[in-house]
Amino acid sequence: MNESRREFLKKAALATAGIAFASSAKSYARIIGANDRINFGIIGLHGRGYAHLEGVRMSDNTFVTHICDVDKRELVKFAKATKDKFDTDPLQIVDYRKLLESKDVDAISIATPEHWQAHIAIYGMQAGKDVYVEKPSSHNPYEGEMLVKAQKKFGKVVQLGNQQRSAQFTIDIMKKIHEGLIGRAYFGKAWYSNTRKSIGIGKVVPVPAELDWELWQGPAPRRPYKDNVHPYNWHWFWHYGTGETLNNGTHEVDLCRWALQVDHPKKIISAGGRYHFKDDWEFYDTIETSYEFEDKMISWEGKSCQGKKIHGKDRGVAIHGTEGTVVMDRGGYEVYSLDDKKIDEFKVKNTGSTQDLQSIDKMTVDHFKNFVNAVRKSEKQNSPISECNKSVAILQLSNIAWKVGRVLNLDEQGHIVGDKEAMKYWRREYEKGWELKF
Repeated sequence: MNESRREFLKKAALATAGIAFASSAKSYARIIGANDRINFGIIGLHGRGYAHLEGVRMSDNTFVTHICDVDKRELVKFAKATKDKFDTDPLQIVDYRKLLESKDVDAISIATPEHWQAHIAIYGMQAGKDVYVEKPSSHNPYEGEMLVKAQKKFGKVVQLGNQQRSAQFTIDIMKKIHEGLIGRAYFGKAWYSNTRKSIGIGKVVPVPAELDWELWQGPAPRRPYKDNVHPYNWHWFWHYGTGETLNNGTHEVDLCRWALQVDHPKKIISAGGRYHFKDDWEFYDTIETSYEFEDKMISWEGKSCQGKKIHGKDRGVAIHGTEGTVVMDRGGYEVYSLDDKKIDEFKVKNTGSTQDLQSIDKMTVDHFKNFVNAVRKSEKQNSPISECNKSVAILQLSNIAWKVGRVLNLDEQGHIVGDKEAMKYWRREYEKGWELKF
């Protein structure tokens, strides 16, 4: 009788444990394999941060423990989205420095305004974190160089958010181009077209109670709060952003550079202006830039307020070679013979649009998976900062060429030659106490 009773209690205990496990699968899953789990802190939650959340969720054995934003309204919304995906309440933090202090965080993803990206990435590495950072990853060429130096010093994985580098069809067609599919590729045409509206004339107004405006400005010299800057229009102010060239051109020009297998151009010339509206927008809404290499060329055309498509696409690239052309966007590619006959194509079923500010798509998920696998050293990194900062830098230089209104001549390292005025824009003025140091 005693033996039977012990057997009964043993089975009952096992059954109860099974029920508990089934009803709390997510919680138990977080315990199993915890030593190999990568805990993320997501910094910068408006818009693109939601794509980061999905990228982390879809990667193997990852978790979001901390979220950070200077706007408490964004924290509240994002915390709910995080709990929906991970069945837990993340720690909500306003000051990113508090997040970096946590030893529970293994990696950070950054989707902040551009004047913050390099600072947080560098200090994140210094705190022992691997880093996924949205393009363009820096505000100016100086910060980009510091970011590359920091990565070499600290040895952490830094992935730039140019997610098309992880799209399998893009990897495949690039390999074919390099193998001679269109002969010798020598000209890349990149473009982006949108129908953005006017941002109007901003007024100085009281800072919203939920927003830490002092911390939002961070490294940038202080300015009063205006009602047409936060949370998105900072892109169009030289003080905080980098214009459409780096906001979106980073993706397409990077593809051209990848296809042509080039690094730094010898010359950059850029022309454009704010033509569509008369408002506070400080950058161009229309721009054309030429990057001249030894025996190749890249052209970038950005139209922020005029949605006319090129090759039937609102964004994309055309890679021209001695034997044909490849036209590519996020929806796939088309291959044309030298006499303009379509000879091959590949199409993706679901793609986003230029108006989608979150861009939650398979490319981003695959890019995060690649980042996570690179951190675990089980996969080669698709977008190492040492390589992809070259694309960021030449785009920042095109903004400088536009600012000074003349051709920039560059040396083999991509530095401006013989133009002291242009070199004034190589780095920015920092708010006292916020200079970039490591």
